[in-house]
Amino acid sequence: MLIIVPPSESKRPPPPRGRPVDLDGLSFRELTPLRRRILDALIATSARPDAFERLQVRPAKAGEVARNTRLLELPTRPAFEVYSGPLHEGLGAGALSRAAFDRAQRSVIVTSALWGALRIDDRIPSYRLHVCSRLVDMDRLEPTWRTVLPEVLATAAGPDGLVLDLRSPAYRAIGMPADLGDRTVTVRVDQRGSGRRIGDVVAKRIRGRAARRLLETATAPEGPDALAEILSETWPIRLEAPARSGRPWTLTITADD
Repeated sequence: MLIIVPPSESKRPPPPRGRPVDLDGLSFRELTPLRRRILDALIATSARPDAFERLQVRPAKAGEVARNTRLLELPTRPAFEVYSGPLHEGLGAGALSRAAFDRAQRSVIVTSALWGALRIDDRIPSYRLHVCSRLVDMDRLEPTWRTVLPEVLATAAGPDGLVLDLRSPAYRAIGMPADLGDRTVTVRVDQRGSGRRIGDVVAKRIRGRAARRLLETATAPEGPDALAEILSETWPIRLEAPARSGRPWTLTITADD
């Protein structure tokens, strides 16, 4: 099983000391040339007078934007420690059992506007970059990553097994696994009793908890029905087949607000 998760806007600050990022040491080395281009463009953009506008952040984030200019020097943490948003909080990779953490190292991929794709133990610095940012001397990031990420994710998924995509549409836009729609499941979260979408923070946390539930299960689900059966032990679940071949399945979790 492959579990694809987004990054998070909130990140833990760099540790006081430690080694900087080793681009050649990150997983998926075929992404290194594009990572270097985007990293250089982010550093240059963050030093410009129009950095806030280009990065789509408020002046209150000035410290994080300034920190972007030192990304090649900053101490690093494992990705699962850097990302601290509600989905990653719900996943709680650092508190998984040893067996579940081993599965997470093999099965979880974080897609990112800066790094493309990471394993959870890849060491990276904290940074500020939204997928919709406009970097100097770069095209839009979504179509740029779509030139390489679909094949990378498909290769990571392997010839069989389920793909669980826990990203929002904005982050799915940087690349879905190529030609694997029939065994890919996306997740939405509804509010119990209303049929409405639940609050964004709560929904992200529940997606993270769903990933945690699967990682703590010794046997990976072989298909969408088996996935729904495991998660139905915790939440009411509705599984919808794709409207046409090649599109992903949709799994809806009903939860309390």
